[in-house]
Amino acid sequence: KVYCCGKLQIDLDKHIVMLDGERVHLTKNELRIIELLGHNPGKVLTYDYLIKNIWGEDMPDNNRILRVNMANIRRKLEENPAEPQYIMTEIGVGYRMADESCF
Repeated sequence: KVYCCGKLQIDLDKHIVMLDGERVHLTKNELRIIELLGHNPGKVLTYDYLIKNIWGEDMPDNNRILRVNMANIRRKLEENPAEPQYIMTEIGVGYRMADESCF
């Protein structure tokens, strides 16, 4: 399965992220976050859902670590991280991947 949106491609089986034809190097957790979002384009994934799926059930409900990882992802993927086109924030709820895909 491959998620595609504009210049972004996420090969969900090979765990590879490409932007404008070049591989994007992400940390393990950054990759896990973007893969969860890429598997659910257009769907809002709550902060709690992302935290529990990345760091486990024992992780306290603290969005800070998720926000830091998301800021790093956006710096690597977005032309203008302040105006993201791939990963949108649903304030007070979670994050949503743009609703385009070539599955």
